[in-house]
Amino acid sequence: MKLNFSYWIKFSLFNLLLVATLGLLMRYKIAFEFPFLNQKNIQHSHSHFAFAGWVSQTLFVLMVHFLSKQNAAINLEKYKKVFIANLVCAYIMLFSFIFQGYGLISILFSTLSIFVSFWFSVLYFKDLKLIPKDNLSKNWFKAALIFNVLSSLGTFALAYMMATKNITQDFYLSSIYFYLHFQYNGCFWFACLGLFMNQLTPNLALEKANKTIFSWFFISCIPAYLLSVLWLELPVWIYIIAILSAIFQVFAWLKFIKLIIPNFIKNHSLIPLFKWIYISIIACVSIKFLLQFSSTIPIVGKLAFGFRPVVIAYLHLVLLAIISGFLLVYLFTNQFVAQNNTIKKALALFIIGVFLNELVLAIQGIASFSYTLIPYVNEMLFGIAIILFTGAFRMFYLNSKKG
Repeated sequence: MKLNFSYWIKFSLFNLLLVATLGLLMRYKIAFEFPFLNQKNIQHSHSHFAFAGWVSQTLFVLMVHFLSKQNAAINLEKYKKVFIANLVCAYIMLFSFIFQGYGLISILFSTLSIFVSFWFSVLYFKDLKLIPKDNLSKNWFKAALIFNVLSSLGTFALAYMMATKNITQDFYLSSIYFYLHFQYNGCFWFACLGLFMNQLTPNLALEKANKTIFSWFFISCIPAYLLSVLWLELPVWIYIIAILSAIFQVFAWLKFIKLIIPNFIKNHSLIPLFKWIYISIIACVSIKFLLQFSSTIPIVGKLAFGFRPVVIAYLHLVLLAIISGFLLVYLFTNQFVAQNNTIKKALALFIIGVFLNELVLAIQGIASFSYTLIPYVNEMLFGIAIILFTGAFRMFYLNSKKG
């Protein structure tokens, strides 16, 4: 049975608008006074909803759409319940974190959202068996599901610490980074590359390159977690493994650019806006892998993990510039949203906001090394948050109006 994918994508765009709204509220509270809500609670709401309501929900819908194109015999009706359950958890987390922070309701529905993702993973893994083995995207999606389940060990470790009230700083931070790594660099990264591969025209050379690149990324993903905990006192042999994982990922990415990107360019005639978004994303991914490799240099690693603005800039680079940027351009190039110049201008405005945000955060992060304060940086970030909100609002409004 067919699903109305455009209908579900409207929820994704609305959820992106809510993420931008929370970001705007946080930036306003930092730059000006707004005493009614707790900043930390808004931050938790913002991050949890961005993961569940925007990125995960959108990936779920797009991955199911992939199934619909590969095998018309697959029953897709069962995924409606997953979409609805994930949205319910996301919306309850959105409000419960704002009003109570980490409380009974927010923790309960955070846990339920993890089990919803397990539910999706089981259903999707079964349906992937009905897809031909030589499909370019199949292994990428399998890996995304595996890393999604693996990431939950980090949250369960946090829950154990809170339940036993035996919290150590190193174990606490290591658990958080474990979850983030296998979501950002595992589930989200592999799912996005699966969607990207689905846009390519298969041939023998491409299939061989795809297999090699996938193997390198998959093998290096688990030890690459060590790059997130280099601030711990690690044995030399573990440190060497971390360095090797960073090198593996750099070479896998270079091979991807050399062998995969030309196929995409050859078979897709993109308008300048979409072309520049893809080029910007490629540049951001390159910077990401360069930063990962640089973090293996002890003095650089200590500086990176020791300054909060650097961590925030890196997280936004991955989730906002790379993952969110890719999801949006994928929605537009595959015609999941309305196709007119007005809504494309809204996309352009949002992307401009993304890269201005990353630029200012990067400058702030670099300046923090010398404890230099950037004049009016909070006001600038608030202004950029307005740009992001405006772009998100116009994309949602124009697409809903068209639909």
